[in-house]
Amino acid sequence: MEIPVIDFSKLEGEERSATMSLLHQACEKWGFFMIENHGIDTYLMDNVKQLVNQHYEANMKKRFYESELPMSLEKKGNISNTDWESTFFVWHRPTSNIYEIQGLSKELCKAVDDYIDQLIKLAENLSELMCENLGLEKSYIKEAFSGSKGPSVGTKVAIYPQCPRPDLVRGLREHTDAGGIILLLQDEQVPGLEFFKDGHWVNIPPSKNNRLFVNIGDQIEILSNGMYKSIRHRVMAEKDGNRLSIATFYNPAGEAIISPAPKLLYPCHLRFQDYLNFYSKTKFAEKGPRFESAKTLANGH
Repeated sequence: MEIPVIDFSKLEGEERSATMSLLHQACEKWGFFMIENHGIDTYLMDNVKQLVNQHYEANMKKRFYESELPMSLEKKGNISNTDWESTFFVWHRPTSNIYEIQGLSKELCKAVDDYIDQLIKLAENLSELMCENLGLEKSYIKEAFSGSKGPSVGTKVAIYPQCPRPDLVRGLREHTDAGGIILLLQDEQVPGLEFFKDGHWVNIPPSKNNRLFVNIGDQIEILSNGMYKSIRHRVMAEKDGNRLSIATFYNPAGEAIISPAPKLLYPCHLRFQDYLNFYSKTKFAEKGPRFESAKTLANGH
């Protein structure tokens, strides 16, 4: 099963229409996809990954293996209510807390800040492309996500450590993401991420050639009235190697009110006879414009 790959370099030329169509299908039918030629500084991406791995080795690894979880795995066997992961979370917008997190080097903080500045621009660009495909104003998602200080942006930094018994525990249990657009900078060698599609778990391969992995969160599914899908996914524990995951969430602000975009709603509270009267005049025309006109009828105009 071939995961969709969106080449952002094709959005400026003759292949724009085909690329936009591929993006729409990926959001509608898959709920996840890869993007390449996205414009993020590749040296910065590599540097962030290297510095996070160094931080894990120096500050997180020993603490994880001395924690209750590995001991419980040896004693109890199968564990269904805990995740085999070592993590920390960073807020970026509306305010950053990265310099308040104990143990992070200034070099790592600076690299993450620079990476996030570029990634937010990419997330906003992606939101505008989604809006275009949905027939909405290009700033609709950003405005819907904005509170008084704009959308909320945060990053979950996770290492899924080498696991002696991956058959007994998940790296991360099955879930959908609560927020908006998730952009994942992930490991280049160690697999483990899986998404559920068409009744099967699909293995997401490690990212090559500086690709970013993107998935849709619950709020985009709500805003798109179900056109774009938030898909269940999980991380499998691995016996060979640590898996790196740096997932950035472009989310609504806490006070943002998220509803389906009115333009994407079907007509509602419409008397059937009124619809039939209109249908008799437009039976052989396209259905979409008929529904749009029916919305106007339903609103009493």
